[in-house]
Amino acid sequence: MLSLPSVPRRVRTAVGALLLLAALTALVVLPRSDRGTAARQDGAPTRITDGDIPWPGEGQAAVTLEGSGRVLTHGAQRPVPIASLAKVMTAYVVLTGHPLRPGEEGPRIEVDRQAAHEAGVGGESTVVVTPGDRRTERELLHLLLLPSANNIARLLARWDAGSEEAFVRKMQRAAHDLGMRDTTYTDAGGIEPTTTSTAADQLKLAREAMRLPVLRDIVSTREATVPGVGRVANSNTLLGTSGVVGLKTGSTTPAGGNLLWAAKTDGTHLLLGAVLHQRAHTTPAEGLTAALEASRALIDGLRARPLSTGSEG
Repeated sequence: MLSLPSVPRRVRTAVGALLLLAALTALVVLPRSDRGTAARQDGAPTRITDGDIPWPGEGQAAVTLEGSGRVLTHGAQRPVPIASLAKVMTAYVVLTGHPLRPGEEGPRIEVDRQAAHEAGVGGESTVVVTPGDRRTERELLHLLLLPSANNIARLLARWDAGSEEAFVRKMQRAAHDLGMRDTTYTDAGGIEPTTTSTAADQLKLAREAMRLPVLRDIVSTREATVPGVGRVANSNTLLGTSGVVGLKTGSTTPAGGNLLWAAKTDGTHLLLGAVLHQRAHTTPAEGLTAALEASRALIDGLRARPLSTGSEG
């Protein structure tokens, strides 16, 4: 492994990002392998081992450097429940159909009785809203993506498509268009365990989501004040640390903890990653803590040191 003890950290980070980009460009996909995975670059075999990347000890994960066009994966890429990561697709579909310019609030949407009734019902993540209130599209997107409100996910679905069922069909079409072949959406909020995906598929969505300026701005916000609701905090507590600028948490008992994340490397490149199925079948809180810790270790490892390559023996 390349060692740069006398070089400033900022330079080491930049070098690491460039070498990571080169490694990603050279590979097609890295499946999990305890012995490492051989790749071929300019006709010469190279090896990148699992030990070079601080992968989570369980579940599955995937990372990519924006612009590389390649994905590194770890763990079996089988569909698993993704919980509130589904809300990234919900926001993506809403903003695709009702685009907002930076700083624009968008149309006002009436809070219906169903959204108000669902607050606090069933042990879901929700926010208290008042029927008849009219909140802007951007305000509702804040409530969707920061405190991860399921009642707002369903409200936006009804507003956009007339019913949650019709909206879910739009989510599935969007997934198909993005090449997310191992993803199934059955609800707008992700509370249903039948809403499943893989880490690699979630990166396909993350790339497109982070190209939407309004969505990118919202997921990088630690907290916001929404009229009629009050101050809401982002459940992604990694924001502002380790270069993290997004994206979305998700946790239920069947799903465990999940985090779809975006982190800056050297101010130029954006590192995207997904960590899924951490501490599944425990509690949502335990799973989310595990996903955040695993993601932090993965991000810090990728930002702090270049990947090690060597000839295959």
